[in-house]
Amino acid sequence: MQMTPQITPTSPIEVTDNLDWQPPMPPTDLIFDDGEPLESNRHRVAMNLLIRSLKHDWAQRQDFFVGGNMFVYYSSKQARNRDFKGPDFLVVLNVESDPTRLGWVVWEENGRYPDVIIELLSDSTEAEDLGSKKRLYEQVFKTKDYFVFHPFKENSLQGWHLDSDRGYQPIEENPQRWLWCQSLNLWVGTWRGQVEDDNAVWLRFYDEAGNVVLLPEEAEQQRADAEQQRANRLAAKLRELGADPDSI
Repeated sequence: MQMTPQITPTSPIEVTDNLDWQPPMPPTDLIFDDGEPLESNRHRVAMNLLIRSLKHDWAQRQDFFVGGNMFVYYSSKQARNRDFKGPDFLVVLNVESDPTRLGWVVWEENGRYPDVIIELLSDSTEAEDLGSKKRLYEQVFKTKDYFVFHPFKENSLQGWHLDSDRGYQPIEENPQRWLWCQSLNLWVGTWRGQVEDDNAVWLRFYDEAGNVVLLPEEAEQQRADAEQQRANRLAAKLRELGADPDSI
């Protein structure tokens, strides 16, 4: 005779929902200054040159943020570990131009990362800027355009543009050895001259026509020179007509 197996009832599995549970909030005790100075005064001038010239060129725009030597916070783990990531120069497009930002906190910026980053190399940071930082900007930040330049090495400019399938691809230089930045619609190239009290080779922006993007004081000097040239031409014309320009 076939025996019917006995089924022993078991207690039902109790499923409880913790309705009070909330996902952990990102840290709020963020540090925006670790007290570490830039590598040299030339690094400081080079960074400010890029920031100030772009701000002047885009003075009529309110849809971008440009900063330098400021931390980018992109994950709670990174913030807790005090794993500071501070690009020397960064631009984020299509965001409010808020100059009060102390740093760039991704979770407070709708998940936005920098569109352009420039690192000013030094002998102590070059390996990281070309290694772990480059991988971070490529794979996590997905920053579209990344450039590096050593302020004490004239021919050190390199740049990469992010390809969605192949990652960072080297940007080909033009005959002037400039590199095209698709995000900014500007060339990135070197320029020799004096900025503040330092005569050196600097990293500058150039427009599509090849004109250097000016600092505010350079633009003012350019306007003054143009006015003086017009005044000189007018005086020369008056003399041709037999008039004394100083008596008019």
